[in-house]
Amino acid sequence: MSLKTSDLCDACEQAEPCALPLRGWGRRRAFAGAIRTIRCHEDIALMRDLVNQPGQGQVLVIDGGGSMARAIFGDVMAAVASRNGWAGLVIHGAIRDGVEIDAMDIGVKALGTVPKRGERTGRGEVDVPVTFGGVTFVPGRRLVADEDGVILLPEGLTESDIRTDDVVAATAAYAASAR
Repeated sequence: MSLKTSDLCDACEQAEPCALPLRGWGRRRAFAGAIRTIRCHEDIALMRDLVNQPGQGQVLVIDGGGSMARAIFGDVMAAVASRNGWAGLVIHGAIRDGVEIDAMDIGVKALGTVPKRGERTGRGEVDVPVTFGGVTFVPGRRLVADEDGVILLPEGLTESDIRTDDVVAATAAYAASAR
């Protein structure tokens, strides 16, 4: 992925940045895709079901309520998600097995790590709008993530629809004049 979230935000005022200090894991430090969502609390059952389905380059957004008490994603599910073609995951909560996930071809953004695994009750909801970090993640909308953060694009737009050439050139011109 060659486009940066910062350039997309500069070029598209309607791009919505997630205002949380999400950390990144996995070899895909930048990823993008249509959103699928889960709302759950300290529970991994729905996530396990979803990552076992073909991902088709989508991004799974999990609203774990910001809980850092139990991990709702780990290395076993990261391997499954990668094998099934998911572009990445954005998790409002904790993961575990960060070192192992870092070696995998997947992108993961989460609040942090904790060693205790989530429960497996199956409580929660799939493909519903979820809100955290000042953004409502709607299934089907396009998400773009990189080391600078996570943004939600306006409905119906992909990153290739947004012209960043002008803002990149303006930034380069400013940098050159400030020397």
